[in-house]
Amino acid sequence: MQEQAIPLVLAGRDLMAGAQTGTGKTAAFALPILQRLAPLASTSASPARHPVRALVITPTRELAVQVAASFAEYGAKVPLRSTVVYGGVDMNAQIAELRRGVEVLVATPGRLLDHVQNKTVMFNQVSVLVLDEADRMLDMGFLPDIKRIIGLLPKQRQNLLFSATFPDEIRNLAKSLLTNPAEIQIAARNAAAESVSHVVHPVAREKKRELLSYLIQTRGLKQVLVFTGTRIGANRLAHQLRKDHIQCNAIHGDKTQAEREAALDDFKAGKIAVLVATDVASRGLDIEGLPQVINFDVPHSPEDYVHRIGRTGRAGLTGEAISLVSPEDTEAMAAIERLIKKKIERALVPGFQPGGTTVAGMMGGRGGGGRNRQRERAPERERHQERRPVQQAQRVERKQKTNADPIFSKPYEPGTAPAANSADKPAESQQHSGRKKLPQVAALLGGLKRA
Repeated sequence: MQEQAIPLVLAGRDLMAGAQTGTGKTAAFALPILQRLAPLASTSASPARHPVRALVITPTRELAVQVAASFAEYGAKVPLRSTVVYGGVDMNAQIAELRRGVEVLVATPGRLLDHVQNKTVMFNQVSVLVLDEADRMLDMGFLPDIKRIIGLLPKQRQNLLFSATFPDEIRNLAKSLLTNPAEIQIAARNAAAESVSHVVHPVAREKKRELLSYLIQTRGLKQVLVFTGTRIGANRLAHQLRKDHIQCNAIHGDKTQAEREAALDDFKAGKIAVLVATDVASRGLDIEGLPQVINFDVPHSPEDYVHRIGRTGRAGLTGEAISLVSPEDTEAMAAIERLIKKKIERALVPGFQPGGTTVAGMMGGRGGGGRNRQRERAPERERHQERRPVQQAQRVERKQKTNADPIFSKPYEPGTAPAANSADKPAESQQHSGRKKLPQVAALLGGLKRA
């Protein structure tokens, strides 16, 4: 990617660049942008000498932080300023950075528009626009925001679209945005990295959590990224794994930015063995040497599978993608295999296959599916069956008593009241329209009227 993209960016060409994740897309645009801006660098402290010249838009906070860190690292010896703005944190510190002046601004769409509204950022000297992970921004509904931002930029500028995939919607956007673009496609569209091995473990849905704990503990996995389909599911799974004495945390959109950064830092530092994440983390996370990714929930979109497993096998290293697939996930898994053009190996784990008894169950362990519940319920079913004849006899006896009661045995005649148990109950009233009041009620109402 870098070999092909850097000369084109240096030449000022508009570019559509697609490649599988982990192949260095960030450096492919960051390095040539810094090279092109270097002659404009200034050591002056005046903010006017440091206008925004390059704007990089990313879909997620994590990706924005990663891209900004790359610019800071690559440009450490060049007097060019860069910063990042994203939601979930206080704006004041960001405003202070912007007022100092920055040449390279990395941002998420929503927070960038907040700064536009507050007039804390100006785009009149932007010469390069980068849309990173453009397809993801489309999936997240950012297209209107992107179009609004583009409308604020100078007409004459260089446009770069970098993404792991380029669906048709992005190609339509590119036609309206890019001028005579060069196109790079390093790998087949939606291809999975060849350095990643794939395996599917068939399992009943209620046994997934137990199987996950079993794999982590028996294989001694020390750094594994686990994907779930929902935020609630991520929290629940992290809680259950901690109960199994596995150090883990969760990262998703409901977490504050500080919580997300702390969880990610702990994971990278090896303080926790498992990071449970939703698809908010499927792109933009660059975790050095990540060995395993586990799909606890199979993604509904086959493309999301490619992005999830792209967190492992990066920078030429090998990785492993494990999917826990229940019978209801069969169609989604077949769609994934069609997309990556590969039949994934099925490996049954003894005791966890759909319909089987779990290992923990055979050992008397606890947890979802850990015991043979059908066997435990058998004595209860037998006792219920023994009680059934007695219960039926009691129902017949109650019915006979009911039929013998004059209140229920005498047919109801409109305008009359059943005359049973008059000592205990007042006679029923007539129908609401024109019916007579009960004596007690009439007396009470008369007393209230006089009062």
